[in-house]
Formats: sequence, structure tokens, C-alpha cells
Amino acid sequence: MLSLRDCLDYCDLTEDDVDLLAEHEHLPHDVAAHIACGLVQTSSGVLLIDHVMEDMIEQARTGGQVAKAEHVLHVYARFKAAHPLAH
Repeated sequence: MLSLRDCLDYCDLTEDDVDLLAEHEHLPHDVAAHIACGLVQTSSGVLLIDHVMEDMIEQARTGGQVAKAEHVLHVYARFKAAHPLAH
């Protein structure tokens, strides 16, 4: 049986990727991980995660959360590099 870490490694996702999706969609971490692993299998799924991260950057900036915006930007840059299909 695959562990959650095995699943994330297979899908080239980080804990930060999953944490952001979980936060944005108000999901438990393990549920968000399974959803994210499925989403990165298609270009439309990668685009969806891309939009989630862009939305979180905008929300943080609008809310004056500079450190959070910078963190999400860092996670987003790594995600785009690992999943260039949509970019």
C-alpha cells in the first residue's frame, strides 16, 4: 500500500502544495492530497491548482499578509516548474 508521501512523490507535489489546496478549499489535508494527486494528472487539473494558488496570492496581498503572499509565491513557482504543462 502506498503512503501519502509516496503518492505526493509520485505526483511531484509538496506538502506546501497540498496545504494551500486544503486551506483554500477548506478540506482535510489527506483529502486535499488525494484530490491534488488526481488533478495533476490532467492539464485542466493543473490549471485548477494554478488558479487556486493565484487566488491565494491575491487574497494574501489584499489582506496585507505580505509574508503569506511571499510564501505562496515561492510554492507557486516550484509548482509551475514541476508542472509546466499549463504554463
